[in-house]
Amino acid sequence: MPGSASRRTVLAAALAAAAAGTAGAAPAAATEPGDAEADAGLRAPATVANHFWSTYADWRSGAAEGTRAVSGRRPGLVLDAPLGRTDYTDPHTGRTSAWEYARWTSPAHTPAVPATEVIASWNAHTPAGTWLQVELSGTYSDATRTPWFVLGRWASGDTDIKRTSVDDQTDGRSSVWTDTFAVDDPASGLRLASYRLRLTLHRRPGTTLTPTVRRLGAMASDVPDRFTVPATTPGPAHELAVPRYSQNTHVGQYPEYDNGGEAWCSPTSSQMIVEYWGRGPSTADLAWVNPDFADPQVCHAARFTYDHQYSGCGNWPFNAAYAAAYPDLNAVVTRLGSLTELESLVRAGIPAITSQSFLKEELTGAGYGTSGHLMTVIGFTPEGDVIANDPASPTNAAVRRVYRRREWENIWLRTKRYDANGKVRSGTGGICYVFWPDRPVAGQHRALRALGLL
Repeated sequence: MPGSASRRTVLAAALAAAAAGTAGAAPAAATEPGDAEADAGLRAPATVANHFWSTYADWRSGAAEGTRAVSGRRPGLVLDAPLGRTDYTDPHTGRTSAWEYARWTSPAHTPAVPATEVIASWNAHTPAGTWLQVELSGTYSDATRTPWFVLGRWASGDTDIKRTSVDDQTDGRSSVWTDTFAVDDPASGLRLASYRLRLTLHRRPGTTLTPTVRRLGAMASDVPDRFTVPATTPGPAHELAVPRYSQNTHVGQYPEYDNGGEAWCSPTSSQMIVEYWGRGPSTADLAWVNPDFADPQVCHAARFTYDHQYSGCGNWPFNAAYAAAYPDLNAVVTRLGSLTELESLVRAGIPAITSQSFLKEELTGAGYGTSGHLMTVIGFTPEGDVIANDPASPTNAAVRRVYRRREWENIWLRTKRYDANGKVRSGTGGICYVFWPDRPVAGQHRALRALGLL
């Protein structure tokens, strides 16, 4: 099956109770404004709000406890004077090690969209002997507060700690599902009204090593339950020259990373776009890969996006962080509201990686169904159909696919769907990864800014 679906399946089950009231609805039911409202020019309420800290002023605005903002071409945050030492027992190796640490806490941010879900992103360089932790705490719409939730313990390498999400985090009102903070019962009206993010930077004691964090932020969203979304009008045709890699040519390779290539849709897609921007692992980086394996960079991406708790390569922020570990790349996880928004990125020269779930009959020409799969959108035909590099293809040459616009936008943007047994499951509601260079050209800057990514 394409993708790594275990976490998405769990999340779908967790949200099933909230969906129970709509379980008997016809698949065409939707809560978004109807065509008549759209024709009348009424603007739908915002459902997504992005916010990031990345400038020198941003890093100086937070509460620094042993960290320091650094200026320059690409400002960042570094470990300056440790607060002290802490022992960390890696749950995946059983090894306990001592680490010096320092912290930075963002100012409280009130998103334009009180949220049912929040997904963080970070862009950082973590040399050997360093790692970082990202946490979230917030205030609910009833003025009560959440605890601090861990959204990831991360390093670009895997020799110091095993990068990991943290399971079993809940306050009885919200939970963290691998990489996603989610209100347990959105139908109750409870929302996350504001949030803070906290970075804890770690290094080996007695050294001057430090992580350098270039970007930290989150996507807050409240996407309404919907089985279908309104159709959009196609824009101009455009196609980007993005490298093509198949995950299926890696089936059986390195099964310790999510059972090998059959589940590598996310890192395979991430690697395509990393290379589109002219970055990638060096020959030395790839020395660990069996020389008999083609496209060793895909194996590399799988290893270095792997979440040891989730037991998969599909952790969304870990994929973004992997891409941003290459020089001068930015990467975030966000949601888009329409194919029109995605077209604006592609026209500006920015491909995107999208997450979707569907039955075999819901996407003509795919030849499979999936409860979670990532594809790289590289263009649109004159008819408006989606041109995707689909890693769930038998060969690299077969990766380029054209999918019907109406089918594709619905399976990507919906939040509710029916599985093969007729049960209500969750959809991703427009989730995508967006990677771009640190100095985008003017058109790219406008497109990114319009979506709240700059």
